[in-house]
Amino acid sequence: MISTRRKFVLTDHRKPLSGTTTLPWVQWISGGIALMGLAMSTVQGAPMKRVSSHGDHGFVTVEGVTAGPFNAKAWEHGTLNFTPDARWPLLDPLKGAWRNIYAPTVVSEGTGFRLYYGGWDGSPTGNDRLYSIHADRDFLHFTDRRTVVENGPFIHVNNGSAVRASDGTVRLMATQYPDSHGMNKPALFISRDGARFAGREGKRPAGNLPYSASATDFINIVGYPNFEKADINGMNALFRDGNQWRLYFGDFKNWGKVYRASGTDPRRLTLEGPALNEGLMVNDVKRFQSGGNAWNVMLLHQNGDHLRYSLSRDAARFPPSKTLFINQGPEDRYIVAVGMVTDGKRPLGVLYGAGAVQSLDRNRIFARWLQKRVGFETTGGNAAAEGRAKGPHRLQFPLRGAARGRFVVYGDDGTTVRYRGPEVTIHPGEVWRYRGG
Repeated sequence: MISTRRKFVLTDHRKPLSGTTTLPWVQWISGGIALMGLAMSTVQGAPMKRVSSHGDHGFVTVEGVTAGPFNAKAWEHGTLNFTPDARWPLLDPLKGAWRNIYAPTVVSEGTGFRLYYGGWDGSPTGNDRLYSIHADRDFLHFTDRRTVVENGPFIHVNNGSAVRASDGTVRLMATQYPDSHGMNKPALFISRDGARFAGREGKRPAGNLPYSASATDFINIVGYPNFEKADINGMNALFRDGNQWRLYFGDFKNWGKVYRASGTDPRRLTLEGPALNEGLMVNDVKRFQSGGNAWNVMLLHQNGDHLRYSLSRDAARFPPSKTLFINQGPEDRYIVAVGMVTDGKRPLGVLYGAGAVQSLDRNRIFARWLQKRVGFETTGGNAAAEGRAKGPHRLQFPLRGAARGRFVVYGDDGTTVRYRGPEVTIHPGEVWRYRGG
């Protein structure tokens, strides 16, 4: 959604999140167990092995919990183990007069991922702009934070939906406000390197200066009734389908459906009709293979406390949506945008814009990762019950002292047991690695 009033900081919670309690068996243990040493903590040749004792202080880290191949059955049944990231939020706005970032959309790069987002990233005025930042493959380190599209003559430019084409270029479909009819309309920007963008004329600014939006960047949707008066605000998901570009969009002036338009040129698309008969805001569509079939996942929201998705083998028609997950706490109570992170073969997780206030003008970017579920079972409970993700490939859980028990690893559906290990002793600061399926 485009705002109507409308240093780079990453927070890393190094303490149990609110509501966490420390079980008695996690306290510092004296005597034999505490003195057993690291040798007993490692089971040689096992799928779960200790690989380091120099991890984050006060935590046990488990690597290798990345989601497996796309599991159509789990998506059909809604049994998906989305784990909140320990950095809450994952991305804060820069310090400055105006701070409100959301609308994340992600494409893969050779050295990791490029995250685009919009809003006020510590900007001097309350005009929405488009930004980007590079994340490494583990989503642990972030670099090259920059403005990529300035609002130019418009009040706002926001709500990007990015797709990397087969030639390596990035297409960024955003919305500009206002057009000549005082409405929000989609506009397209193109980048050869993913960091510097140009408009229809193809001219990039000199150096690292951001592109300034222009009225020539607006696209056209042929066959959509009253397109000139349509209000397409924050509902513009771009999708590459063979030699066709698809745009899934909604219209506040014609509310109640998600439409699809297609064409070989994303600047000029032709309406095909409704793709989903629901009044929801579409932000992303991704395709995966499973069981020899193509499955399409559509991500949606409604400015509320949860995200929704629809799963279909036919990218032209989607069935009624289901709940993806609800908010984690007061910080992400109002969810205003969502984008999927994928390596091209599997969904790794989702990033979403959300905030604590109903005015929707104090958003940050949060992350939930689709991961294998990890437990550490002892006679006193499950030490990993308060685990939080650290990017898509790692899980951490707080530990105050040595504990003895066994690791149990479930699939990313959260229920299928993949591994049940022997008894081991774990200590704060250890890093374990799971190498099973």
